[in-house]
Amino acid sequence: MGSASEDRDLGMGRPIARRDFLNGIAIGVAGACAASASELSGAGRPGQAAASAPRLDAGVYPPLRAGLRGDYPSALEDFDGIRAGTFARAADTGSDTREDYDLVIVGAGISGLAAAYFWRRALPDQRVLILDNHDDFGGHAKRNEFIYEGRTFIGYGGTMGIATPYPYSYTAKALIADLGVQVEKNSEFFDRRLFDTYHLGPSTFFDKEHFGEDRLVRRRGKWEPFFAEAPLSPDARRDLIRLHGTNPDYMAGMTVEQKRAKLDRISYQDYLLKIAHLSPDALPYFLGQGGRNNKRVDTTPALEAARHGLPGFDGLGLDEHEAFKEGSFLFHFPDGNASIARLLVNRLVPAALPGKHGMLTIVQAPMDYERLDEANAPTRIRLRSTVVRVDHHPQERDARITYRRDGVLRQVRGRNCILACYNALIPHLVPNLPARQKEALQYPVKVPMMYNNVLIRNWTAFQKLGVASISAPGMYHTTTSIDSASTIGGYKAVTVPEEPVVLHLVRNPNQPGLPRKEQNRIGQQELISTTFEQFEREIRRQLGRMLAGGGFDPATDIAAITVNRWPYGYAYTYDSLSDPDVPPEERPHVLGRQRFGSVAIANSDAGAAAFTNQAIDEAHRAVQELFVAHGLT
Repeated sequence: MGSASEDRDLGMGRPIARRDFLNGIAIGVAGACAASASELSGAGRPGQAAASAPRLDAGVYPPLRAGLRGDYPSALEDFDGIRAGTFARAADTGSDTREDYDLVIVGAGISGLAAAYFWRRALPDQRVLILDNHDDFGGHAKRNEFIYEGRTFIGYGGTMGIATPYPYSYTAKALIADLGVQVEKNSEFFDRRLFDTYHLGPSTFFDKEHFGEDRLVRRRGKWEPFFAEAPLSPDARRDLIRLHGTNPDYMAGMTVEQKRAKLDRISYQDYLLKIAHLSPDALPYFLGQGGRNNKRVDTTPALEAARHGLPGFDGLGLDEHEAFKEGSFLFHFPDGNASIARLLVNRLVPAALPGKHGMLTIVQAPMDYERLDEANAPTRIRLRSTVVRVDHHPQERDARITYRRDGVLRQVRGRNCILACYNALIPHLVPNLPARQKEALQYPVKVPMMYNNVLIRNWTAFQKLGVASISAPGMYHTTTSIDSASTIGGYKAVTVPEEPVVLHLVRNPNQPGLPRKEQNRIGQQELISTTFEQFEREIRRQLGRMLAGGGFDPATDIAAITVNRWPYGYAYTYDSLSDPDVPPEERPHVLGRQRFGSVAIANSDAGAAAFTNQAIDEAHRAVQELFVAHGLT
């Protein structure tokens, strides 16, 4: 909690241009004047209209809903009951809708939508229903929109790009191509010269809690002058300059194989302190660094750090630096992979997004959410519908799927069912799964994370400071960057500092010193128990401190805030410190994804990789398993 004076200075008492959503009833932007403690605004303060009314109301268009998004509270409200077995008799007590489908998919994320796409492409006459607990489709591919001064600003609230550390499979590449996306053309839409024009570069914010004083230091090329400006002890400064320069072989006398074996069993932190002899005073600089998926300096294997190109390994002769390979590109729409989800919906439910769209038209294509679930459509997407039970016996063909919507239990039947949802809930949704499969499904702990978007009135503070991105290793959000977006399909990226812009702030909650899975569990609970008001205060505090030298005022310069919290975020990936070394076929994700009669499993968890291509591949696998089992092709 902040003091009254601090909150006043931060602007916590001021209205911001935010579209609140109270108890499922839209609060009109032009007339939002009633204070609330709604779960989506969280701040308990009035909303305020933007300079002009939006083209769509937040009541019918979820991307306009600001405040607390991502896994917002009501989307998760049945999870505890599912785990506790509250819905054990749901099949007996649910209202039968008398709807029968050839395929029912649980989860409208990329994997669920891709599964529907593969199914309908092979069997165009069959009927498919997709159920999801959120008010929007796409899963972690989340689109955020802000309307300010008559202009729409789009940000990504989750999965950002089409990129992997290895080439896409043929299946994934073919799907992306079928959707009309040419990832190799990213350079045609993203202007990398913008920041060069204003001489903006990367920087690090050294906070007083970890470094003795608040200081923003821009990196202008060489490391030595950068660290010379940083508030560091002489020993820390000397060691960081050495580590970021040309390192000696800290493991001389060992073969490359011996080095790799040792690095695979120790953390990056232990390597820095015990092998590279980094001064402990310098360790806080690495607090925000590590591997993918919430791994930090203390939980990232040193060999993985070497593969990611982190400093300190160039003298070891490992040649482990990981780079994108042929066939793999980095491409991202202004809304991240939400445009991929929209393209899939365009193919599946064309009434909701008329006309055939591709990469040049999808960003601004008008989406009619009210037409996603029309009675006579071959594919239907039913949002705000949390599946609480899947009753199925392998010797039977049909599955009964019970979901809860608006507080009422309802049932549908599916001759086939694909669970493209949260892996750890599946044992509770399908309680008669084999015990070993249940155990495997519950082994991973999904990665908690936050992708927060803040619309500011202009970015002159960044221009004055000469920065485009800020790393803050010891702070609440470890990275903050100007989201310059892409100019594509009529949507225009920012061009001058006087324009409003979306800032993208990333946070992976963690508790240094604990095992990674335990850190994830603690982070999950922290995100679930934190209010929007608390998130907003941390955002305002951090931006105010980091940008103070550029004249930024968090009380007046923030126009809107959308917090995308993902307590059950990205798929858990294995590492050599936390997970047992077992044959690939014995990995928990492989054991957990086994088909159960007419029920198959498809999600990125099933591939143990938090990438869009993995979600697509797992969808294809699940569809093929059902086709083969039932002779459908």
